[in-house]
Amino acid sequence: MARKKKLSSPAMPRPSDSKVILELIQYNEKEYAKYEDLPVTELIGQIKTNQVNWLNVDCLHEKSIVQKIGEHFCLHTLLIEDITSDHQPKAEEYDDYLFFTLKMLYRIKDGHIEYEQISFVLGRDYLLSFQEKEGDFFDAFRNRIKLDQGRVRKKKADYLLYRLIDIIVDNYYVVLDEIGEQIEAIEDDIYTNSLDHQFKRIQQLKKELIFLRKALYPLRDALSKVTKEESGFIDMGNHRYFADVYDHVVHLIDSLDTYKDLTSGLMDIYINSLNTRMNEVMKVLTIISTIFMPLTFIVGVYGMNFNPESSPWNMPELNAKYGYPIVMLVMLGIVLGMIRYFKFKKWF
Repeated sequence: MARKKKLSSPAMPRPSDSKVILELIQYNEKEYAKYEDLPVTELIGQIKTNQVNWLNVDCLHEKSIVQKIGEHFCLHTLLIEDITSDHQPKAEEYDDYLFFTLKMLYRIKDGHIEYEQISFVLGRDYLLSFQEKEGDFFDAFRNRIKLDQGRVRKKKADYLLYRLIDIIVDNYYVVLDEIGEQIEAIEDDIYTNSLDHQFKRIQQLKKELIFLRKALYPLRDALSKVTKEESGFIDMGNHRYFADVYDHVVHLIDSLDTYKDLTSGLMDIYINSLNTRMNEVMKVLTIISTIFMPLTFIVGVYGMNFNPESSPWNMPELNAKYGYPIVMLVMLGIVLGMIRYFKFKKWF
């Protein structure tokens, strides 16, 4: 039965009252079984050594359950700490199992990438997966296992680990595509309306790209460690599959670097747009000031205090019947003449 995803922002604390969900899927070429809603001791008791056992744990706030699973599979105490705390992606090989942890990204909501840490412990005939939240991307894959579609039922637990990591990495492309769409939207918006909120959106994008960088570069190193070292837990025939996921991560890093450059370019476009708008405002104000300069001069001259009858120099049209409208027409002619001259020079 498909489970609904309950996602929250990375900045929000995980709910402490959510129920821990345990799920055990067992299979081989001929048999399949699934166990849910059982106490952890009973669920562990169902594990069979002649089948692949995938034990998944959702919500890790009850550390006693994780401790019981760790005691049964003899997990190191430091490994338990890595599972229950936020950690960078990495791969570590122990005597009896391989530990692999990475970030599982969901989507971008309110400018933040929703994610959780997921950890895997790969043994000879089992795979343990520990998730911080309820829900994941694996429901379709679970159904493929049940219906015996593909090659997973014919493979061992290491192939199961590959498929789960591959599904997680594939969704990184979805998140990066969303970032690319946001970059295009911000770029289009900058040309039409340069506001402060765009600057905040660009800064938020830069933070999300930094987060992705911290998630992808260690993941590349972890996959490189799995593919290049002769691990006793990864079949030689399955190394090519992990190498393929490694290539996907390298491609994601290249795309990430491209988006980083585009985001830096957005900041330059934003600043240039602000400067262009400021120059346009200054040009309009300068033109208005230039037009009013001769008008101010004429008004100032006619506003001087003098007696025209006693002055040897009579002001023209001062005592004329239509002197005032004539001066106004002269001023209007000056304005129209200057505007025409500015248009001829293509200053606006």
